[in-house]
Amino acid sequence: MAPTVTDATGQSGASGSADASGTTGTATSSDLNAQAGTSRQAGATTRTVTELADGRELIYYDRGTPPTARAVADLRPLDAVAPSSEVRQDPMTGAWVTVAAHRQARTYHPPADECPLCPSREGRLSEIPAGDYQVAVFENRFPSLAGEPGTHPVPPALDDPLHSRGPGVGRCEVVCFTADHDASFADLDEDHARLVLDAWTDRTAELSALPGVRQVYCFENRGTEIGVTLAHPHGQVYALPFVPPRTAKMIDQAARHRAATGRNLFDDLVAAERASAGSISAGTPAGSPSAGSAPGDHPEDSRVVLAGEHWTAFVPFAARWPYEVHLFPNRRVPDFTGLNEDERAEFPRIYLDLLRRFDRLFSDGDRQVRAPYIAAWHQAPAGHEDELALHLELFTVRRTADKLKYLAGTESGMEAFMNDVAPEFAARRLREVGQAGPANPTGPAPAVGPAPAAGSTAASGPTPAPTAQEAQR
Repeated sequence: MAPTVTDATGQSGASGSADASGTTGTATSSDLNAQAGTSRQAGATTRTVTELADGRELIYYDRGTPPTARAVADLRPLDAVAPSSEVRQDPMTGAWVTVAAHRQARTYHPPADECPLCPSREGRLSEIPAGDYQVAVFENRFPSLAGEPGTHPVPPALDDPLHSRGPGVGRCEVVCFTADHDASFADLDEDHARLVLDAWTDRTAELSALPGVRQVYCFENRGTEIGVTLAHPHGQVYALPFVPPRTAKMIDQAARHRAATGRNLFDDLVAAERASAGSISAGTPAGSPSAGSAPGDHPEDSRVVLAGEHWTAFVPFAARWPYEVHLFPNRRVPDFTGLNEDERAEFPRIYLDLLRRFDRLFSDGDRQVRAPYIAAWHQAPAGHEDELALHLELFTVRRTADKLKYLAGTESGMEAFMNDVAPEFAARRLREVGQAGPANPTGPAPAVGPAPAAGSTAASGPTPAPTAQEAQR
């Protein structure tokens, strides 16, 4: 059951929308009526809904009663947003491609004192009118998709199957994790991470209820190596009017598995990975010294990185990226709204631990090398809630402290991935850099070859010379 997210009260204006002054009205969120449960963290989650100067929605999420400053108006002289995009179907694959030429004008690597995601201050007004915030969500000023999805459904290919197209309707939101420009998600405390989870859950519930929305996708891109153009810690939420290619492949594979075995693909996958970890998977509480942090606790070929009572993180058997981890709740649910309170309570410890391990992968005593990553939260699309499962796919494009994994001709041209790091080695490496392991491992991890013995660091011995495959990249 999803947590109760209470709307801020005592403010003027119409329900769920801002009045002419930009202040927020009391909202009653009919989409959350079926949700129940309370947070065990410090204070309940409240949200304050308001509007920016150009009519875009802005939502503040707070622990407990929000400050009155949440109602501050956006004083910028902004014109109304009028984005235009379209979706076109690739006749060879059936995949939908979004064409959004207006995004060429979006903000690109602004200096820190001009960051549009920092709180507003005197002489510098930003996308966040308040002088401070905990978590803020707003409609993207340069969205790939915009407009009510149900008003213009993606048309089927009928009279012109080679040129099927439609308006790029949907919704793109920005999620600001913290007001601290120099922080990262891994720097948050557990209560703040829980607040972000509550915001993701609330946005999933609200956006998935919109007619025409097929899938709600929450994700974070971090690092210039990934292509991030705003350094402030933030993620995004997309309400998609179509099922994207990776999800479509999962739907097909889940159906094949069901037909062949009579069981659910994701249930079997999580059970098999937990079984590979031996006794560590038998309900070890997250946060304990043995919760996946000691390499010797795992069989050598186990790909499990963290095994909590309610969540399991593992390197997938056919990992595409040098360091890639999938995080599943042990009990299959279709999306964030299906998590119960015990699963929500454990989530911050597991997720923060996982992100911090990524930051230790390439760091040593002399320098901090933050791993650029994509954190992609997969949720079941409409109509597939019974078979697909909520899960995270977290990966970095860095393969050593000084080398990046570029998509070469096989990956970009044929979607056939070639991984230079064995998944079993990647799992051992991620276990080694856990809370109980070496905090600052020295030197880059070897890209190929046998893994070090359990309990040793990957820095032992010289780093192997690049392979022929590496040299070609």
